[in-house]
Amino acid sequence: MVGALVLVVLALRLGLRLRQQRQGRAVFERPRAELLAAHLRLAKPAVVLVLLGFAIGPVSAVWLRGWEPFSKFHGWLGLIAAGLFALAAYWGHALEKGQSRQAGRHGITAGVALLIAAVGAVAGFVLLP
Repeated sequence: MVGALVLVVLALRLGLRLRQQRQGRAVFERPRAELLAAHLRLAKPAVVLVLLGFAIGPVSAVWLRGWEPFSKFHGWLGLIAAGLFALAAYWGHALEKGQSRQAGRHGITAGVALLIAAVGAVAGFVLLP
C-alpha cells in the first residue's frame, strides 16, 4: 500500500501542475498533453493498486489474524478512502472522455482521499505485529 500511495502522490503532483496550467499560473512550460498523459499513466495503476490493497486488507485481517472485518479504525478509514478514490477515478474517467468539465471536484476528492489514506496508514501502525 505504501507503494500505491507513493504513486498517488506523484499523480497528485502532476494533477496540481495541470491545475496551475488551467488557471494560467504555470511555473514551468511543459505541454498540457504531456502532463495529462503522465498523470493518467500514474493515476490509473495507482487507483487499481489502492483498491486492490483495500480489498485484500479485510481478507487478510480475517484469515491471517482472526479479526472481524472493519473492527479497527484503520479499516473504516480505508473504506472511506477507497470510496473517495473510486469516486475520483470515476470523475477522472469522465474528464478524460470529455463527458465532464468538473476537474475541481475530481482534484478535491482525490486530495481528500489521499489525506484520509495517509491518516489510515498511520492508524495502521498500531496493528503491525
